[in-house]
Amino acid sequence: MTEIANWTSAIAGSGAFPWMPVMPGMSSKPLAFLPDKTGWVVLLRVEPGMRIGLHRHQGEVHGFVLNGRRRLGDGRVLGPGDFEYEPAGQADTWSVEGDEPLVSLFIVRGPVEYLDAEGQVVSRDTAEGKAEAYRRFCAERNLAPVALSR
Repeated sequence: MTEIANWTSAIAGSGAFPWMPVMPGMSSKPLAFLPDKTGWVVLLRVEPGMRIGLHRHQGEVHGFVLNGRRRLGDGRVLGPGDFEYEPAGQADTWSVEGDEPLVSLFIVRGPVEYLDAEGQVVSRDTAEGKAEAYRRFCAERNLAPVALSR
């Protein structure tokens, strides 16, 4: 199967590549890792009622909702077909609204830092960390990893 066919299968949700658990209530399907470890492209699935804690983007993020509804910290609700641009330096939080899982395509440039109530960094997502998690997930399940690096 070609690389593009693998991406198409992941986007269509055909099951060609299983959802990777991120944490309880959240899973992902990586689609690409950007050059020089500058970011990643991912399908993110978040179950109803889940809230994504305060986090800060070190680079810009582009998000496109495919399924479900995402309530942003400012009260706006995004649904299927809605696009959201998040600039570098933005700190935000969001949640899944309704009883359908949210499935969204995200293009993330730069690390994402998760913050505590005092604004201190408690964890950090990077392209390198996401790529390592993908390789580990594939190895643990005897799946052939697709070359997702650009």
